[in-house]
Amino acid sequence: MIDFLLAVILDFCIGDPYFLPHPIKLMGNVISFEEKKVRSTAKNNNMMELLGGIVVIINLFLAFLIPFLMLKVLKSYSLIYHIVNTYFLYTCIAAGCLQREGMKVAKAFEKGIEEARYRLSFIVGRETGNLSESEIIRADVETVAENTSDGVIAPMLYAAIGGAPLAFLYKMVNTMDSMLGYKNEKYLYIGHFPAKADDVFNFIPARLTGVLMCFGSVLRFDVLNGLKVMIRDRKNHKSPNCAYPEGAAAGLLGVQLGGNNVYFGEIMRKPKIGDKKRELELLDIKKTIEIMYRAEILFTAVYFIVLGGVFNVSWW
Repeated sequence: MIDFLLAVILDFCIGDPYFLPHPIKLMGNVISFEEKKVRSTAKNNNMMELLGGIVVIINLFLAFLIPFLMLKVLKSYSLIYHIVNTYFLYTCIAAGCLQREGMKVAKAFEKGIEEARYRLSFIVGRETGNLSESEIIRADVETVAENTSDGVIAPMLYAAIGGAPLAFLYKMVNTMDSMLGYKNEKYLYIGHFPAKADDVFNFIPARLTGVLMCFGSVLRFDVLNGLKVMIRDRKNHKSPNCAYPEGAAAGLLGVQLGGNNVYFGEIMRKPKIGDKKRELELLDIKKTIEIMYRAEILFTAVYFIVLGGVFNVSWW
């Protein structure tokens, strides 16, 4: 339990410094290598889809087994075990990174809209070159809201269930989806199984995240509207999961998210999420980050109450 808490605190304090080795970056390099191999090997689309499925199975096996064996070997060395376990858990949580990257976009407006578009391009898949100020803010808010599930609550949930190995397995699923799971001509076949795996692994976390975002915002944002919009607009997204955290954020803030975006030169048409009670403003980025942290704090509190209070589990 103490490793879990230290990981959350570390993420809040230092985020993801570029100079530190990061397992998720290694996952990304592995997936890039595999994509090149699949594309050079596959003779047709059906084979590419099949090989994409094999990649998913191999990567899930490796993502779980490697940290599991490392921690098992270190189990006899208590201090080293807890240091490594804390580090593994810390690298799976991305709240600090989301805060910093999201606020970089907000602060970039001080240098002009071109700088804001440039900063946004680092954290979204959509094309940013022609976005207006409100579209940039919407993209930033949507990214923080969606990744409150993918980057914060989901890895914490899997860590709570199965420790660092299961959290690593989830991060591999999520990384494969972010790199291969696009529904366009280039990735339609190789990304079919990575996208499906992500849908399955995020089914419960996305819904839990939306609930945590709402109840964590009691006495601060419009909780009832957050719940209403989340439930009402839960299907207004290409993903079966993303509309839950985005809907919660839209309802809590009283704004409208969603709409068309451009990916790799293709327009992807998306329904709207939420009601346009007011226009999006720059402060909404900071408010969404606050909602993210409130959800994270609520999850952590519940985790400790359940394990410590109900099951009487030792801190160590």
